[in-house]
Amino acid sequence: MSYNILINGYVQKGDLVGARKVFDEMSDRNVATWNAMIAGFVQFEFNEEGLELFRFMRVSEFLPDEFCLGSVLRGCAGLRDLSLGQQVHVYVIKCALEGNLVVGCSLAHMYMRCRRLVEGEKVITSFRIRNVIAWNTLIAGYAQNGYSEGVLDLFNLMKKAGLKPDKVTFVSVLSSCSDLATLGQGQQIHAETIKAGAKSVMAVVSSLISLYSKCGCLEDSVKVFTEREGADSVLWSSMITAYGFHGHGEEAIRLFERMKQEELEIGDVTFLSLLYACSHSGLKEKGKEFFAMMTERYGLKPRLEHYTCMVDLLGRFGCLDEAESMIRTMPINPDVIIWKTLLSACKIHNNVDFAKRISEEILKFDPNDASSYVLLANIHASAKKWQDVSELRKAMRDRNVRKEPGISWLELKNQIHQFSKGDKSHSQSTEIDLYLKELIAELKLHGYVPDTSSVLHDMENEEKEYHLTNHSEKLAIAFGLMNVPEGVPIRIMKNLRVCSDCHIVFKFISKIKNREIIVRDASRFHHFKEGRCSCGDYW
Repeated sequence: MSYNILINGYVQKGDLVGARKVFDEMSDRNVATWNAMIAGFVQFEFNEEGLELFRFMRVSEFLPDEFCLGSVLRGCAGLRDLSLGQQVHVYVIKCALEGNLVVGCSLAHMYMRCRRLVEGEKVITSFRIRNVIAWNTLIAGYAQNGYSEGVLDLFNLMKKAGLKPDKVTFVSVLSSCSDLATLGQGQQIHAETIKAGAKSVMAVVSSLISLYSKCGCLEDSVKVFTEREGADSVLWSSMITAYGFHGHGEEAIRLFERMKQEELEIGDVTFLSLLYACSHSGLKEKGKEFFAMMTERYGLKPRLEHYTCMVDLLGRFGCLDEAESMIRTMPINPDVIIWKTLLSACKIHNNVDFAKRISEEILKFDPNDASSYVLLANIHASAKKWQDVSELRKAMRDRNVRKEPGISWLELKNQIHQFSKGDKSHSQSTEIDLYLKELIAELKLHGYVPDTSSVLHDMENEEKEYHLTNHSEKLAIAFGLMNVPEGVPIRIMKNLRVCSDCHIVFKFISKIKNREIIVRDASRFHHFKEGRCSCGDYW
């Protein structure tokens, strides 16, 4: 018994080496001993070691109990090992433990982490009684699989069932509000966290910072951060990321300097946030300095995400050769994202030959990657190489590659209004089209000239302008101008990068209509005010 207590003590301190040493020296082990050691490995994400110890336990003819199986299933979830998880599921059924809440929740979590949401939900709905942990497992599964609207529906059902959300619930729900950029609902849930006494929980505070940042309310993110109780390096990193997302790189760096002064733990997540901030603020030399600092001063090994940020930073500055060299010489195998980051830089600088070579690297990973075809076609279109554009479009048709449609949305009175090119399903569609036509005419009187360089068709300028007018973000801004009261910022979200013409239009609107417009695209935030954008046309 005393050995078990000793192992648990080592595990609680995070000393798995010490715990394993005691475990190996024991001549008489029981199930609790195995549970403590397996749970310790899984808790600190040494999942492979935990599962290997489980195999050793079975060979040693010990029968696992519900707590052991719960740890093993969490280990399978951590590794996304569906096959092993299904084998454990079979064993769970043999032991008649499927209805056990500990095992059942871990089983559902495993399926949902392995992208098998339906199987995971079936396990949860089979419970006769669902407690908060069961609801949290289901809500988190929906959040992890990108079903943000479903998360909000489940959250309401949970409360109707008479259960009180806890800190775990709030983190998942706030994350979904961030993804949807539903500011109104996020503010309501913020109020609920205060009533529930969860406002001081670091994970909740971090989620609130992310929520307000992703909804375009940087000032509210700062307010949440300054009113926090206690210090946590993850929280500080979240605030650095928020500054970077909004193009406030200098503020991000100042916050990092304060972290050092307060002797907070600085890890690779902090440096990732810093590099992101430098990339989105045009701080090339600072970014290179921090990249060197993380290895030389802090002994941290850069992950692929750090290299991707550096490629983005170098690429935006036109240092395409240096960025490519970094990809080819880094000690990690590149993925499709880092090559696509470099291809995006080729578009910014209209480097056709470079783009062709980089697109070949991307298509090695996925010959049907639609975004690569579109980016390359955009580069050719900007150079008026219509034959090349035509060949790319034919290749897309032959391979049945479809471009991801642009979608923009905004929240009004707790309702999401979504727009896409050619979609006439909105109740105000006719009024929006008429208003937009009049708006564009008004902008032209003030000097607006449509930027048709991104239109992927060789056609008359009038036709190109028509294509531009129907972009989803223009439909969204027309709806916003028609419905959002004056003096209230218009907040628009888009799933893709905002095009150069829409960026120009928003600057004109902000000045002529005296409106503040906040746009979140796939890259960053743009704050339009008095004819200027916070990005400084650097995106």
